[in-house]
Amino acid sequence: MTKTVRITVSGKVQGVYYRMYTQMKARELGIRGYVRNLPNGDVEIVATAEDTKLQQLVDWCHVGSPSAVVTNVLVEDIQTPETFRDFEIRY
Repeated sequence: MTKTVRITVSGKVQGVYYRMYTQMKARELGIRGYVRNLPNGDVEIVATAEDTKLQQLVDWCHVGSPSAVVTNVLVEDIQTPETFRDFEIRY
């Protein structure tokens, strides 16, 4: 079943190419949505896919890019009126 989640990643996740690596992983898994930096230093990911693919992305988020130091990953199910065609980096 397809669903949409918001993943909030905390730690040293900005300035370490976390968004770029997230986009590459999401596209590899066939996930649609976006990733963006938040003003508080976290990274927000909104992703739409089947449960198994989303779980693979969440598992990956705990490690992230090679230079990242992830301290927390929060996952929330959300309802979104937006339809995603791809996985993009938002600024």
